[in-house]
Amino acid sequence: QVQLVESGGGLVQAGGSLRLSCAAKGMISSINRMTWHRQALGKQRELVAAITSGGSTNYADSVKGRFTISRTLNTVSLQMNSLKPEDTAVYYCNANAMSRSYWGQGTQVTVSS
Repeated sequence: QVQLVESGGGLVQAGGSLRLSCAAKGMISSINRMTWHRQALGKQRELVAAITSGGSTNYADSVKGRFTISRTLNTVSLQMNSLKPEDTAVYYCNANAMSRSYWGQGTQVTVSS
């Protein structure tokens, strides 16, 4: 079992920055890929950024050059710069471990224009 707890969301003006963190507990040594997703009101959840246990990363086109994902053994972070109103969403952390997918509870990010 893996438990994920996100933190760091909030309200920020357009052009500002936020850093999200996701702390993993439980069988963290079994975690391979970790990702951040987001879901805006009325829209489907979408992948924002991913990082493997080896450190390889990939990003949604909409956030490339603005967001950076990083991880330690038990934490994955998302540094978000140059935020735009369209980045407003609930952000979720996800971990793949032992052929199962685990989700955090989500953290709200609101970007005002």
